[in-house]
Amino acid sequence: MAETLVIIPTYNEKENVKDIARAVLDVYPENLDILFVDDSSPDGTGNMVSKLGEADSRINLLSRPGKAGLGRAYVAGFRWALERDYKYIFEMDADFSHDPKEIPNFLEAMNDSDLVLGSRYINGIRIINWPLHRLILSKTASLYVRLITGMPFTDPTGGFKCFKREVLEAIDLSRVVSNGYSFQIELTHTAWKQGFRVKEIPIIFEDRHSGFSKMDVNIIFEALFMVLKLPFRFRSRPKCKG
Repeated sequence: MAETLVIIPTYNEKENVKDIARAVLDVYPENLDILFVDDSSPDGTGNMVSKLGEADSRINLLSRPGKAGLGRAYVAGFRWALERDYKYIFEMDADFSHDPKEIPNFLEAMNDSDLVLGSRYINGIRIINWPLHRLILSKTASLYVRLITGMPFTDPTGGFKCFKREVLEAIDLSRVVSNGYSFQIELTHTAWKQGFRVKEIPIIFEDRHSGFSKMDVNIIFEALFMVLKLPFRFRSRPKCKG
């Protein structure tokens, strides 16, 4: 079995899955698998992934009965990964906003870290083709999260990250309640508060090549209220593990 698993949630990403699978697998042909977690996409994304998996055993599909959100998809993917022997477990988008060529940089950073975050804001703004209002929203959200939670990270809302399996084993996934983009904040905050070593590395973020963003007002409000709850979960932060 491969050492590394890349989890990619999908909903109506039929146009992207073949190309993103090829790009990810080209990084480490012999030591990397992909798990697509598909929420019964009406555009046939799941069927497309099934065909890809028939041709290449490194491509796996976890089908879910309906659209239940990003957080539930990742939790299902994490559980699938922990039932197997993967050492490193990635979160990654299907739309090429996350560059698969960055995967080796994440794995190198894992040598002295337990969780590696891809940051769009180290050494300036590293975003391509975003409208100004999205950039302002993202930067404001990052500042808000840092002020409320005390986390020192430049990009706590980012979704390109890599966990050592020990981090996910230590997190009670049944208690993870976020389902939108606040899921990223909740997972990082939990790992940080439990004393795991969290490191940021710079990435270039490019707006999706095709398809449509899943961002909506409900996701924004969920994140606002979730962040206010996080400081009350842990009274103090233990020393870093390892």
